[in-house]
Amino acid sequence: MIMTKFATFALALGLTTSTALAGGYVEPIVEVEPVVVDAGPSPSSNAGLVVPALLLLGVIAAVASDDDDDDDDDTTAE
Repeated sequence: MIMTKFATFALALGLTTSTALAGGYVEPIVEVEPVVVDAGPSPSSNAGLVVPALLLLGVIAAVASDDDDDDDDDTTAE
């Protein structure tokens, strides 16, 4: 009688464990939320002012280095 209870218990335990492990191991999928970083306002660039200022300096330098010799009197005869 004890042997039949033990055999019944072993059979029930064997059937439940086989169905519990029937699918095998499945690795769990962990979904990670993307991290959003708010950088705030970007620092302003003075490129809108620097480029025209450099162009203006270039024009001023070109005018200052003008080699126009109209005012010289090169009419001296030797």
